[in-house]
Amino acid sequence: MNGFCVQRSTCAIMTTPRQLIDWTEQQFLRSDLFFGHGADNALDEAAYLVLGALDLPFDVSPDKLKVKITETEQQRIKRLVDERISSRKPTAYLLNEAWFAGLPFYVDERVLVPRSPIAELIRDRFSPWIKAPDVTRILDLGTGSGCIAVACALAFPAAIVDATDISPDALEVARINCERHDLGQRVNLVESDLFSALNDSRYDIIVCNPPYVTDGEMAALPAEYRHEPSLALAAGTTGLDVVDTILLNAHEHLTPHGILVVEVGNGRAALEAKYPRTPFTWLDFEHGGEGVFVTTREVDLSADDAD
Repeated sequence: MNGFCVQRSTCAIMTTPRQLIDWTEQQFLRSDLFFGHGADNALDEAAYLVLGALDLPFDVSPDKLKVKITETEQQRIKRLVDERISSRKPTAYLLNEAWFAGLPFYVDERVLVPRSPIAELIRDRFSPWIKAPDVTRILDLGTGSGCIAVACALAFPAAIVDATDISPDALEVARINCERHDLGQRVNLVESDLFSALNDSRYDIIVCNPPYVTDGEMAALPAEYRHEPSLALAAGTTGLDVVDTILLNAHEHLTPHGILVVEVGNGRAALEAKYPRTPFTWLDFEHGGEGVFVTTREVDLSADDAD
Protein backbone atom coordinates (compact mmCIF):
# COMPACT_ATOMS: atom_id res chain seq x y z
CA MET A 1 0.00 0.00 0.00
CA ASN A 2 3.08 2.19 -0.01
CA GLY A 3 3.54 5.20 -2.23
CA PHE A 4 0.21 7.00 -2.42
CA CYS A 5 0.76 10.23 -4.38
CA VAL A 6 -1.36 12.46 -2.16
CA GLN A 7 -0.28 16.07 -1.71
CA ARG A 8 -0.81 17.59 1.71
CA SER A 9 -3.45 20.29 2.11
CA THR A 10 -3.31 23.24 4.49
CA CYS A 11 -7.06 23.80 4.56
CA ALA A 12 -8.67 23.86 7.99
CA ILE A 13 -12.13 22.80 6.82
CA MET A 14 -12.24 19.11 5.96
CA THR A 15 -14.74 18.66 3.16
CA THR A 16 -12.66 16.87 0.50
CA PRO A 17 -10.85 13.52 0.45
CA ARG A 18 -7.48 15.27 0.28
CA GLN A 19 -8.22 17.38 3.35
CA LEU A 20 -9.45 14.34 5.25
CA ILE A 21 -6.35 12.35 4.32
CA ASP A 22 -4.15 15.17 5.64
CA TRP A 23 -6.20 15.42 8.85
CA THR A 24 -6.17 11.65 9.34
CA GLU A 25 -2.41 11.51 8.87
CA GLN A 26 -1.94 14.11 11.60
CA GLN A 27 -4.23 12.20 13.98
CA PHE A 28 -2.26 9.02 13.34
CA LEU A 29 1.10 10.73 13.89
CA ARG A 30 -0.07 12.13 17.23
CA SER A 31 -1.31 8.74 18.42
CA ASP A 32 1.82 6.57 18.22
CA LEU A 33 0.18 3.91 16.06
CA PHE A 34 2.02 0.97 14.54
CA PHE A 35 1.82 0.56 10.77
CA GLY A 36 2.32 -2.89 9.31
CA HIS A 37 -0.95 -4.10 7.82
CA GLY A 38 -0.99 -2.72 4.30
CA ALA A 39 0.91 0.51 4.90
CA ASP A 40 4.15 1.36 6.65
CA ASN A 41 3.62 5.04 7.42
CA ALA A 42 0.91 7.43 8.60
CA LEU A 43 0.21 9.10 5.24
CA ASP A 44 -0.25 5.85 3.35
CA GLU A 45 -2.53 4.42 6.01
CA ALA A 46 -4.52 7.65 6.12
CA ALA A 47 -5.05 7.39 2.36
CA TYR A 48 -5.92 3.69 2.75
CA LEU A 49 -8.61 4.51 5.31
CA VAL A 50 -10.12 7.55 3.61
CA LEU A 51 -10.16 6.19 0.07
CA GLY A 52 -11.42 2.82 1.28
CA ALA A 53 -14.22 4.44 3.28
CA LEU A 54 -15.24 6.45 0.21
CA ASP A 55 -14.93 3.46 -2.13
CA LEU A 56 -12.38 5.31 -4.23
CA PRO A 57 -9.49 3.54 -6.01
CA PHE A 58 -5.94 4.04 -4.78
CA ASP A 59 -4.99 5.54 -8.15
CA VAL A 60 -7.77 8.11 -7.90
CA SER A 61 -7.21 11.21 -10.03
CA PRO A 62 -6.07 14.37 -8.21
CA ASP A 63 -9.23 16.18 -9.35
CA LYS A 64 -11.47 13.72 -7.48
CA LEU A 65 -9.51 14.34 -4.31
CA LYS A 66 -10.70 17.97 -4.45
CA VAL A 67 -14.42 17.16 -4.75
CA LYS A 68 -16.51 17.87 -1.66
CA ILE A 69 -18.00 14.83 0.04
CA THR A 70 -21.17 14.62 2.12
CA GLU A 71 -21.32 15.29 5.83
CA THR A 72 -22.35 11.67 6.35
CA GLU A 73 -19.16 10.52 4.61
CA GLN A 74 -17.07 12.94 6.64
CA GLN A 75 -18.53 11.66 9.90
CA ARG A 76 -17.98 8.03 8.91
CA ILE A 77 -14.31 8.71 8.24
CA LYS A 78 -13.93 10.49 11.56
CA ARG A 79 -15.56 7.54 13.38
CA LEU A 80 -13.17 5.13 11.66
CA VAL A 81 -10.20 7.28 12.61
CA ASP A 82 -11.38 7.39 16.23
CA GLU A 83 -11.74 3.61 16.29
CA ARG A 84 -8.36 3.05 14.67
CA ILE A 85 -6.74 5.14 17.38
CA SER A 86 -8.73 3.96 20.39
CA SER A 87 -8.77 0.23 19.58
CA ARG A 88 -5.47 -0.04 17.65
CA LYS A 89 -7.39 -2.25 15.23
CA PRO A 90 -5.75 -2.43 11.77
CA THR A 91 -7.49 -0.37 9.10
CA ALA A 92 -8.03 -3.49 6.99
CA TYR A 93 -10.33 -4.86 9.71
CA LEU A 94 -12.19 -1.57 10.03
CA LEU A 95 -12.87 -1.54 6.29
CA ASN A 96 -13.18 -5.34 5.99
CA GLU A 97 -10.91 -5.14 2.97
CA ALA A 98 -7.25 -5.74 2.20
CA TRP A 99 -5.29 -5.96 -1.04
CA PHE A 100 -2.94 -8.74 -2.09
CA ALA A 101 -1.28 -9.25 -5.48
CA GLY A 102 -3.35 -6.36 -6.80
CA LEU A 103 -6.62 -8.01 -5.76
CA PRO A 104 -9.20 -7.03 -3.10
CA PHE A 105 -10.05 -9.45 -0.29
CA TYR A 106 -12.60 -9.48 2.49
CA VAL A 107 -10.90 -9.75 5.90
CA ASP A 108 -11.94 -9.73 9.53
CA GLU A 109 -10.37 -10.83 12.80
CA ARG A 110 -10.74 -14.52 11.95
CA VAL A 111 -7.73 -14.25 9.60
CA LEU A 112 -4.43 -12.44 9.23
CA VAL A 113 -4.35 -9.25 7.20
CA PRO A 114 -2.66 -10.24 3.88
CA ARG A 115 0.83 -8.75 3.52
CA SER A 116 3.16 -11.51 2.36
CA PRO A 117 5.89 -10.82 -0.25
CA ILE A 118 4.78 -14.10 -1.82
CA ALA A 119 2.35 -11.91 -3.78
CA GLU A 120 5.28 -10.83 -5.95
CA LEU A 121 6.13 -14.46 -6.75
CA ILE A 122 2.56 -15.21 -7.74
CA ARG A 123 2.38 -12.24 -10.09
CA ASP A 124 5.59 -13.56 -11.71
CA ARG A 125 4.01 -17.04 -11.85
CA PHE A 126 6.89 -18.38 -9.73
CA SER A 127 9.34 -17.81 -12.57
CA PRO A 128 12.07 -19.01 -12.98
CA TRP A 129 11.48 -21.73 -10.41
CA ILE A 130 8.85 -23.58 -12.42
CA LYS A 131 7.46 -23.50 -15.95
CA ALA A 132 3.92 -22.13 -15.85
CA PRO A 133 2.50 -24.55 -18.51
CA ASP A 134 3.58 -27.48 -16.30
CA VAL A 135 1.46 -26.34 -13.37
CA THR A 136 -1.84 -28.18 -12.99
CA ARG A 137 -2.18 -28.50 -9.19
CA ILE A 138 -1.28 -26.02 -6.47
CA LEU A 139 -1.53 -26.31 -2.69
CA ASP A 140 -1.93 -23.27 -0.43
CA LEU A 141 -1.09 -24.66 2.98
CA GLY A 142 -2.73 -22.66 5.78
CA THR A 143 -4.79 -20.46 3.50
CA GLY A 144 -6.28 -18.03 6.03
CA SER A 145 -8.23 -15.46 4.02
CA GLY A 146 -7.62 -17.45 0.84
CA CYS A 147 -5.59 -14.64 -0.71
CA ILE A 148 -2.70 -16.85 -1.86
CA ALA A 149 -5.04 -19.53 -3.19
CA VAL A 150 -7.18 -17.03 -5.11
CA ALA A 151 -4.19 -15.19 -6.53
CA CYS A 152 -2.61 -18.50 -7.63
CA ALA A 153 -5.84 -19.65 -9.28
CA LEU A 154 -6.03 -16.43 -11.26
CA ALA A 155 -2.33 -16.57 -12.20
CA PHE A 156 -2.64 -20.19 -13.34
CA PRO A 157 -6.10 -20.45 -14.95
CA ALA A 158 -5.56 -24.09 -15.98
CA ALA A 159 -4.67 -25.23 -12.46
CA ILE A 160 -6.75 -26.62 -9.61
CA VAL A 161 -5.90 -25.16 -6.20
CA ASP A 162 -6.36 -26.89 -2.87
CA ALA A 163 -6.44 -24.50 0.09
CA THR A 164 -6.17 -25.94 3.59
CA ASP A 165 -6.55 -24.48 7.06
CA ILE A 166 -6.94 -25.93 10.52
CA SER A 167 -9.41 -23.14 11.41
CA PRO A 168 -13.05 -23.50 10.29
CA ASP A 169 -13.46 -19.76 10.92
CA ALA A 170 -10.63 -18.95 8.52
CA LEU A 171 -12.12 -21.24 5.89
CA GLU A 172 -15.39 -19.30 6.11
CA VAL A 173 -13.50 -16.13 5.21
CA ALA A 174 -11.65 -17.92 2.43
CA ARG A 175 -14.99 -19.10 1.03
CA ILE A 176 -16.21 -15.49 0.90
CA ASN A 177 -13.15 -14.55 -1.14
CA CYS A 178 -13.40 -17.53 -3.48
CA GLU A 179 -16.98 -16.56 -4.24
CA ARG A 180 -16.03 -12.91 -4.61
CA HIS A 181 -13.54 -13.84 -7.32
CA ASP A 182 -15.80 -16.52 -8.86
CA LEU A 183 -13.39 -19.35 -8.13
CA GLY A 184 -15.61 -21.76 -6.27
CA GLN A 185 -15.06 -24.42 -8.93
CA ARG A 186 -11.26 -24.23 -9.00
CA VAL A 187 -10.30 -23.60 -5.38
CA ASN A 188 -11.06 -26.49 -3.04
CA LEU A 189 -11.23 -25.49 0.62
CA VAL A 190 -10.14 -28.28 2.96
CA GLU A 191 -10.16 -28.31 6.76
CA SER A 192 -6.79 -29.87 7.52
CA ASP A 193 -3.90 -29.63 9.97
CA LEU A 194 -1.28 -29.00 7.30
CA PHE A 195 -1.09 -32.19 5.15
CA SER A 196 -3.20 -34.44 7.39
CA ALA A 197 -6.38 -34.49 5.26
CA LEU A 198 -4.68 -34.58 1.85
CA ASN A 199 -3.95 -38.33 1.65
CA ASP A 200 -1.48 -38.92 -1.19
CA SER A 201 -2.27 -35.80 -3.24
CA ARG A 202 0.68 -34.28 -5.08
CA TYR A 203 1.24 -30.73 -6.29
CA ASP A 204 3.43 -28.83 -8.71
CA ILE A 205 3.57 -25.91 -6.29
CA ILE A 206 3.17 -25.98 -2.51
CA VAL A 207 3.12 -22.48 -1.08
CA CYS A 208 2.79 -21.62 2.57
CA ASN A 209 2.87 -18.59 4.84
CA PRO A 210 2.75 -20.50 8.14
CA PRO A 211 2.89 -19.30 11.74
CA TYR A 212 6.52 -18.40 12.47
CA VAL A 213 6.49 -15.89 15.35
CA THR A 214 8.55 -16.96 18.35
CA ASP A 215 7.25 -16.92 21.91
CA GLY A 216 9.49 -13.94 22.65
CA GLU A 217 8.28 -12.03 19.63
CA MET A 218 4.65 -12.78 20.50
CA ALA A 219 5.12 -11.21 23.92
CA ALA A 220 6.46 -8.02 22.33
CA LEU A 221 3.97 -7.59 19.49
CA PRO A 222 2.41 -4.13 19.01
CA ALA A 223 -1.27 -3.86 19.93
CA GLU A 224 -2.30 -3.89 16.26
CA TYR A 225 -1.07 -7.48 15.84
CA ARG A 226 -3.00 -8.67 18.88
CA HIS A 227 -6.22 -8.30 16.89
CA GLU A 228 -5.02 -11.07 14.59
CA PRO A 229 -5.59 -14.76 15.44
CA SER A 230 -2.66 -16.05 17.50
CA LEU A 231 -3.14 -19.47 15.90
CA ALA A 232 -1.89 -17.96 12.64
CA LEU A 233 1.15 -16.31 14.25
CA ALA A 234 2.59 -18.26 17.18
CA ALA A 235 5.12 -21.02 16.48
CA GLY A 236 6.97 -21.86 19.68
CA THR A 237 10.36 -21.03 21.09
CA THR A 238 12.23 -20.89 17.79
CA GLY A 239 9.32 -20.07 15.49
CA LEU A 240 9.83 -23.35 13.64
CA ASP A 241 7.14 -25.57 15.16
CA VAL A 242 5.01 -25.55 12.00
CA VAL A 243 7.85 -25.21 9.50
CA ASP A 244 9.43 -28.40 10.87
CA THR A 245 6.33 -30.40 10.00
CA ILE A 246 6.17 -28.86 6.53
CA LEU A 247 9.80 -29.71 5.77
CA LEU A 248 9.50 -33.29 6.96
CA ASN A 249 6.39 -34.02 4.89
CA ALA A 250 6.37 -31.79 1.81
CA HIS A 251 8.43 -34.14 -0.37
CA GLU A 252 5.62 -36.71 -0.13
CA HIS A 253 3.20 -34.22 -1.72
CA LEU A 254 5.34 -32.70 -4.49
CA THR A 255 5.40 -33.85 -8.10
CA PRO A 256 8.87 -34.72 -9.51
CA HIS A 257 9.32 -31.17 -10.85
CA GLY A 258 7.46 -29.53 -7.97
CA ILE A 259 8.59 -26.64 -5.79
CA LEU A 260 8.00 -25.73 -2.15
CA VAL A 261 7.77 -22.02 -1.26
CA VAL A 262 7.63 -21.08 2.43
CA GLU A 263 7.79 -17.80 4.31
CA VAL A 264 9.59 -17.86 7.68
CA GLY A 265 10.02 -14.13 8.31
CA ASN A 266 12.86 -13.49 10.75
CA GLY A 267 13.39 -17.22 11.17
CA ARG A 268 16.04 -17.67 8.49
CA ALA A 269 18.99 -17.98 10.88
CA ALA A 270 17.16 -20.43 13.13
CA LEU A 271 16.10 -22.53 10.15
CA GLU A 272 19.58 -22.68 8.64
CA ALA A 273 21.07 -23.57 12.02
CA LYS A 274 18.62 -26.43 12.49
CA TYR A 275 18.90 -27.75 8.91
CA PRO A 276 22.52 -27.00 7.95
CA ARG A 277 22.59 -29.46 5.04
CA THR A 278 19.31 -28.47 3.40
CA PRO A 279 19.95 -26.15 0.42
CA PHE A 280 17.39 -23.39 0.92
CA THR A 281 17.28 -20.76 -1.84
CA TRP A 282 16.38 -17.41 -0.28
CA LEU A 283 14.51 -14.97 -2.47
CA ASP A 284 14.92 -11.23 -3.00
CA PHE A 285 11.89 -9.03 -3.64
CA GLU A 286 11.64 -5.87 -5.69
CA HIS A 287 8.94 -4.41 -3.44
CA GLY A 288 10.37 -5.41 -0.08
CA GLY A 289 10.08 -8.43 2.16
CA GLU A 290 12.38 -11.24 3.21
CA GLY A 291 12.48 -14.66 4.79
CA VAL A 292 10.97 -16.65 1.89
CA PHE A 293 12.72 -19.74 0.56
CA VAL A 294 12.15 -22.08 -2.36
CA THR A 295 13.31 -25.66 -2.68
CA THR A 296 12.47 -28.59 -4.93
CA ARG A 297 11.24 -32.16 -4.82
CA GLU A 298 14.73 -33.39 -5.69
CA VAL A 299 15.95 -32.23 -2.29
CA ASP A 300 15.25 -34.84 0.38
CA LEU A 301 13.79 -32.53 3.00
CA SER A 302 13.80 -35.27 5.63
CA ALA A 303 17.48 -36.15 5.19
CA ASP A 304 18.92 -33.38 7.35
CA ASP A 305 19.61 -34.25 10.95
CA ALA A 306 17.19 -32.11 12.97
CA ASP A 307 18.60 -33.03 16.35
